[in-house]
Amino acid sequence: MAAVPTRLVPLVSSPSSSRPAVQLPPSGITAELNLSRSFRGSASRFRCFAGQTDFFTRLGRLIREKAKNDVEKIFSGFSKTRDNLAVIDELLLYWNLADTDRVLDELEEALLVSDFGPKISMKIVDSLRDDILAGKLKSGNEIKEALKKSVLNLLTGKGSKTELQLGFRKPAVIMVVGVNGGGKTTSLGKLARRLKSEGVKVLMAAGDTFRAAASEQLEVWAERTGSEIVTAEGDKVKAPLVLSQAVKKGKEQGYGVVLCDTSGRLHTNYSLMEELVSCKKAVAKVIPGAPNEILLVLDGTTGLNMLPQAREFNEVVGVTGLILTKLDGSARGGCVVSVVDELGIPVKFIGVGEGVDDLQPFDAEAFVNAIFS
Repeated sequence: MAAVPTRLVPLVSSPSSSRPAVQLPPSGITAELNLSRSFRGSASRFRCFAGQTDFFTRLGRLIREKAKNDVEKIFSGFSKTRDNLAVIDELLLYWNLADTDRVLDELEEALLVSDFGPKISMKIVDSLRDDILAGKLKSGNEIKEALKKSVLNLLTGKGSKTELQLGFRKPAVIMVVGVNGGGKTTSLGKLARRLKSEGVKVLMAAGDTFRAAASEQLEVWAERTGSEIVTAEGDKVKAPLVLSQAVKKGKEQGYGVVLCDTSGRLHTNYSLMEELVSCKKAVAKVIPGAPNEILLVLDGTTGLNMLPQAREFNEVVGVTGLILTKLDGSARGGCVVSVVDELGIPVKFIGVGEGVDDLQPFDAEAFVNAIFS
């Protein structure tokens, strides 16, 4: 077999170098070797991404499965809404066909009081009326089950992706946005607690550079949850820079999730809303495709008044999921159904208490059973 010819290439360190030349294989063989190395590297990266995809998929499922074990918290969290809707059981207890119109009118009123909204309430009641007149529903129990099924279908039809969608590579980036006083920073801290409990390495980014105490509040949550945190160094540092630095650190140091806090802002303040766009772009420059989730925190006590906020935030930054807070102190739990139906944005988490473990992954079936006991 003929020997492979070689060509001599001098080292480029110095034109006058007296060191011996380096022997390299011809260009065709070089290309073949490079291709082989490239393939091995691509295969390695593919295996790495596949492993990370599997990690995030399992994480989302695990969080949701644990939520099913915390049904009692969800049940107690919606006690006030359930009390409002308890009249439905009384209406249906002695229901008969002759009382259909009266019963359904009062049922619709009960839904409205719990902030299901006129559109949803009418849709549900009209569907029940059609089924009753068609002879499909013949007892109070059947009407109650049809009511629950109708609400469940509204929740799952447009907002089915309630698990966190964290992509295929580390770190996953979650940006949390919302108006002032909605519980944004607290929700981020509680989310960090839940992720840490599943073994995720969490990095927080203190992107709320407007509120004086926001950074300190997040530092308390970082200490409480055992997470690391990146804060602004100086008074004039802008939020996009803070988030960018945090994501870079997360990427370089192997964090699983970077949680980005942002300043609370009114949805009508154009300049502050534009800053959110800058934050989103800054993150995407570090990791193309990030953030993986943009979670909008909404105060459940505001009921249907949250809809204009949600619409505006969604139009500006593209909200991927909702966190509804303070639902344990509100009798307006029906707003959950209205928000999902109106906007088609899934609810990812609900706040049903003040404890660190009271931010619960949203489960539509558990929610329906909690408000219609």
